[in-house]
Amino acid sequence: MPMSSYLRRVRERVGHDLLVLPGVTGLVFDGAGDVLLVKHAAGGEWGAPGGAIEPDESPYDAVVREVREETGLDVEPIALRGVFGGPELRVNYPNGDETAYVTAIFECVILGGALAADRVEVTEARFVAPGAMGSLPRTRWARALLPELVRERARTHLRASK
Repeated sequence: MPMSSYLRRVRERVGHDLLVLPGVTGLVFDGAGDVLLVKHAAGGEWGAPGGAIEPDESPYDAVVREVREETGLDVEPIALRGVFGGPELRVNYPNGDETAYVTAIFECVILGGALAADRVEVTEARFVAPGAMGSLPRTRWARALLPELVRERARTHLRASK
């Protein structure tokens, strides 16, 4: 979904100035340990599905909504992998809007649905092997944070299987 009506009203008041917004990201893996990535329509870079939390929406509900909207998959968050902010999560949109996200990243399991990009916010959605992520043009946050999150998840699952 494009910009919410709430955020549109805020932007009408503040213009393109920097806004700090709460966000969520879904870290979704398939059975082979490949991670779900989406290619953003604006800029053509890859990252994990996610977006802004709406007024009165819990982070849990927001990540479920965002993953479903962008990828068609129904997920359940099973673990909070971290809350991040900083320069890696600053986004300059093509229309001139500047946003700094503070995002909660949830590992999620797939409950159902069918993988399909929404063709509005994202043009592609696919599972990518951790070793192949580096060959894709990724968002700044995906370059900075995603490799370590994927490695940590692999270490956690390795320890759990012993």
